[in-house]
Amino acid sequence: MIKLSLFTACLAPLAPAVAFADAPGGYAEGYYGHPMMWGEGYGFFGVGMMVVFWGVLIVLAVLALRWLMERGPGRSQSTALDILKERLAKGEIDPEEYQARRKALEE
Repeated sequence: MIKLSLFTACLAPLAPAVAFADAPGGYAEGYYGHPMMWGEGYGFFGVGMMVVFWGVLIVLAVLALRWLMERGPGRSQSTALDILKERLAKGEIDPEEYQARRKALEE
């Protein structure tokens, strides 16, 4: 019930705008509709700008998602030295092999 009254309260101020959105005048007598690309309005420039706007918006959204997926939780940037330390801690390599590989990585 609260959601419905909040929705109504938000839409009530828009009622006059909706009523006057298609006010008569400016078009030929008896013509119904909007002459989108026929002499009035923004024409092809407006349509082109709309395509560019939505294209840029979609590209930015995709780039943001990719960036968030790369830096999300569970994705740590482990260096080769960190991996080498983990292998030593797990006992996969002995300290001599660790020292040799660490020296090779630092060169």
